Formats: sequence, C-alpha cells, structure tokens
Amino acid sequence: MNTESKYIIVLGAIKAGIKKFDKIQKIRHIDPEELDSILEKLENSGFIRVEEKKGLLGMKIEIMLTEKGSKEVDKQVNELQVRWNQMSTLYKTKDKENLKQYMDDNKSIFPMMIFFGVMDMMMFSMMFGMIGTAVSDYVPLESMPDGWDESVGEEEFDMDV
Repeated sequence: MNTESKYIIVLGAIKAGIKKFDKIQKIRHIDPEELDSILEKLENSGFIRVEEKKGLLGMKIEIMLTEKGSKEVDKQVNELQVRWNQMSTLYKTKDKENLKQYMDDNKSIFPMMIFFGVMDMMMFSMMFGMIGTAVSDYVPLESMPDGWDESVGEEEFDMDV
C-alpha cells in the first residue's frame, strides 16, 4: 500500500470513530513508528487534532478529525467511487484489454476502495477472472476483508456474507 493510501485510510478510520493510536495501529496493520509519522503529518496539515481528556485511569489521548479532514475523506471517497464506476463500465462492456490496463494503472487505490466499501466485491473478483489473474497480484492480502480466498479471480470467490 502506498503512503498516500495509508494517510487516507488512517483519516477514514478516525472518521469512523477509531480515536486511539493503538486501535488504529492494530486495525490498519501499520507499525507504530510509521503511524506516529502519519498522524504527525496529518496534524500538521490540519486534518486531525489531538485532545487530552481526563479518564478514570488518568489522562487519555484521543485523535479527532477536523472539518478539513472530514472534507478530505469525503473528497477521496467520491474520487474512488468515480474510479470504481469507470472500472465497472469496462467490465460490463467486456473491454478486457482496457480493464486490465486500468487495473494496472490504479493498483494503489484498491486497498482504499476495499476499506471504504466503494467496490462490489463479487464484481471485483469476477474482474480478475476476466483478465486472467489473481487478486493477490493487485492487492496485498492484509488489505482484503476476512474470508477472502487468495485464489479469487482464478477460480472461486469464498467470502462470508
């Protein structure tokens, strides 16, 4: 996953209500040093703010999304939806060559599409079958939802719904 994708996914996790460093780190599988760097840059860019609050066990730190950060997430999700629609159109029109080229050119956005729920997972798996490749050639398996079979695109789709 590229760095820009990680920034947007971290922002999306915060927007979804994950406000603690350790939970973001665990859910998104980002090492602590890298997450710390990402959060620092997001804070310096005005996308997040860090708040200290009193809790039962002392002070706790929460990461909050700013209005600017929320708008950035919305903008990115809209852009992902446009790209998914373009890819869907290529699939529906059976334009195998252009679909493969489009997927090759946009590998870096697949983890974000998955994280934000932009894509239809069944259609996504059928796209791999159409272009004759496996999902693992395009998306790191740690980015895939639970239940995803790494052979998807070659033969079958095995996901608990």
